[in-house]
Amino acid sequence: MPSILITGASGGIGRAVAERFLDEGWTVGLMARRGELLEEVAGGRTTAVVLSGDVSDESSVTEVFERFLAQAGRIDVLFNNAGIFTPAAPIDEIPVADWHRAVGVNLTGMFLCARAAFGAMRRQAPMGGRIINNGSISAHVPREGSMTYTATKHGVTGLTRTLSLDGRPFDIACGQIDIGNARTELLDGIVEKARAAGEEPPPSMDVGLVADAVWNMAGLPLEANVQFMTIMATKMPFIGRG
Repeated sequence: MPSILITGASGGIGRAVAERFLDEGWTVGLMARRGELLEEVAGGRTTAVVLSGDVSDESSVTEVFERFLAQAGRIDVLFNNAGIFTPAAPIDEIPVADWHRAVGVNLTGMFLCARAAFGAMRRQAPMGGRIINNGSISAHVPREGSMTYTATKHGVTGLTRTLSLDGRPFDIACGQIDIGNARTELLDGIVEKARAAGEEPPPSMDVGLVADAVWNMAGLPLEANVQFMTIMATKMPFIGRG
């Protein structure tokens, strides 16, 4: 049975992807800080491995991967998904603490989890695996006030490109999915705020479509790779933005 570890699996995109892979019969490692929500996602399924941990903490990541490998035996896919969006503001109004928090989760967290997965994939038999990084539309074109998020997501793209090169000798493929306006708890808040202000809510798409896209990326043989995929609500102002 193939295995996948998903960070940020307690809600939103991570939860939708986790539920898809569980439904498909994979062994699924569920990593997030809130263990009670992970138990809810697992729903008592024996193929779900609940892994409470903090992606920004090196010792926590090491422990999580050791626990997952002990139960699953190997790791075929990492969906490197955990991320945060700090409050929007121009740069001179952004607390330095928000910058460090965003870098810690969105970039250092991605690095630590990719590092742990890469090491396991390189040394397991048969060797190899796949890392899928969750980027963002902001990795291409930012919104106003998104300095911390946008800078870190550009960093994720650099991580993806380098992992792709470094993974070739070890049959480790790395790709990135850039997602725009999937309907999650976060977008629900944005929609409600727009309606309260008498504005048109932003275009959006079902989060299940993102899960379908990750499923298709993960299911490829290691001789093929989706290097970059953009999936978004059709009417988003991405092309021609600005």
